[in-house]
Amino acid sequence: MHAEFINGCCYGRLSPAASNKGDYRKIAGQEFWELISGSPSLYTDIIEPLGHQALERNEDVIKAYNAIVFKLTKEFFRDYCDEEGNIFWKKIVGENSGRYTKPERAKKSS
Repeated sequence: MHAEFINGCCYGRLSPAASNKGDYRKIAGQEFWELISGSPSLYTDIIEPLGHQALERNEDVIKAYNAIVFKLTKEFFRDYCDEEGNIFWKKIVGENSGRYTKPERAKKSS
């Protein structure tokens, strides 16, 4: 029995020379979708239904996105800004690039 290893990508395209990786093949786009479905047109056949579904869910995605942006912005201002909105740059750089210290464990409230 022969096994062929394939690194498949849903989009893009590769030249035949670029797809030969020695121990495996790399395929993308139309070639990938045809391999998994047997249909040479699946890569374009699925676009319209996906676009329609995306529009139906767009409002939900926008609401969820805005909620996350609001939450993260609120946390950033709470933790890294003063009352006037000035950013505590030394605190940000210190937490990002300062010497590692073991984080404190959050205390459980009873």
